[in-house]
Amino acid sequence: MFETLKNAFRNKDIRKKIFLTLLLLLLFRVGCYIPVPGLYHSAFEDAITDNGFLALMSGITGNALQNGTLFALGIGPYINASIIMQLLTVGIPALERLSKQGEEGRKKITNITRIVTIVLAIIQSVGIIVAFGNSQDLINLPLFGYREDGSGIVSETGALWIAGIFMTIVYTGGSCLVMWIGERITEYGVGNGISLIIFIGILSTAGTMIVDKFIEVFSGDVSQLWNIALFILLTIVIFFAIVFVDLAERRIPVQYAKQVRGTKMYGGQSSVIPMKITGSGVMPLIFAFAIISFPSMIMSLVPQWADELEWWTAHFQNGAYGIWYTLVLCVLIFVFAFFYSQIQFNPEDVSRSIQQNGGFIQGIRPGKPTAAYLSKINKRITLFGAIFLTLVAFIPTMAFSWTGMVNAFSTTGILIVVSVALELDKQLQSQIMMKNYKGFLK
Repeated sequence: MFETLKNAFRNKDIRKKIFLTLLLLLLFRVGCYIPVPGLYHSAFEDAITDNGFLALMSGITGNALQNGTLFALGIGPYINASIIMQLLTVGIPALERLSKQGEEGRKKITNITRIVTIVLAIIQSVGIIVAFGNSQDLINLPLFGYREDGSGIVSETGALWIAGIFMTIVYTGGSCLVMWIGERITEYGVGNGISLIIFIGILSTAGTMIVDKFIEVFSGDVSQLWNIALFILLTIVIFFAIVFVDLAERRIPVQYAKQVRGTKMYGGQSSVIPMKITGSGVMPLIFAFAIISFPSMIMSLVPQWADELEWWTAHFQNGAYGIWYTLVLCVLIFVFAFFYSQIQFNPEDVSRSIQQNGGFIQGIRPGKPTAAYLSKINKRITLFGAIFLTLVAFIPTMAFSWTGMVNAFSTTGILIVVSVALELDKQLQSQIMMKNYKGFLK
């Protein structure tokens, strides 16, 4: 990784892209500290921290949500919109046809994704405002025209409506600006902009917690040094294990028969079909946590339902890790791992492609036997991948709890950081190679 960065900075064009990427990421982080007028930010931060679901959302945004800033929603609405569009593309024939129309079809799907992002941003903004909008301790009503002595230009209800509309517009606009920054990074910078924004948000949350621990050390609590050292050691071990598994793959050899066309001979070569253990990435975890957290989100937006769902709150609140929470989460991870695997890898299509190009897997007949063989291998690999994701869902959180820094890295955050770092390294290597080819041709 460090060698790749050193080679990248030696090239002028790539160096410009890196600096542009860093500048746009800095712009994103600055927006995470611009306060939204009309909120009592210290009280709002306490209210978000006390809400389990919203605290989890805040950790992904780099604590921008609990600080009540311009980019409070972060890139979350765009991610949710992208997931929804992926699922709809599989289920709706019209969208599936668009996805197969090349660049023009992808542009149309991108535009639809942007519209869905705006709709989701509005819904999330309204949900947060409804959850806390009735509290005068959180909203600065005099700023919106209400006075307790009756000298204001609007009533208390009117001020609440004005505050809600204002904050919805600001939060939705901030989410759209984050989406724009991510797309500009993808187009003009290095790597996938959306992934890098999530990456920076997660690292900033962990960095903030580490800085807080060092502040405690300088305040006289020297015992926190052991917690910091243990946290760093556990982070290195967990990251090493995740990288080791993430890079692992099953390579199925494919032999291509020789073909004589005229006076020339084609084929006769061999290749492999790489099948990664974690081919579905972090998506099964995201889906599983999203579904198991959905009732908690509803209860956070409709507090009066909380008393009626005490059993769910006691057993399925984020971080409870009781027997029911563990079992349901494991089942959901396995279900979504196999579901996403079926979307990503189609054995029949791969088998047909191999047969059409004159290839075969040694010892396996072409056609349906090849498809059945690939399906069996894919199911076995998906099983091991699901077991790995299940371990990742619990072990890091339990390990970090020993250090008192359990919220430094979320379960999905660890996988996202590793995946984005590896993908960025691959893209830098690809761009360096392309620049070297151009130099050779010149």
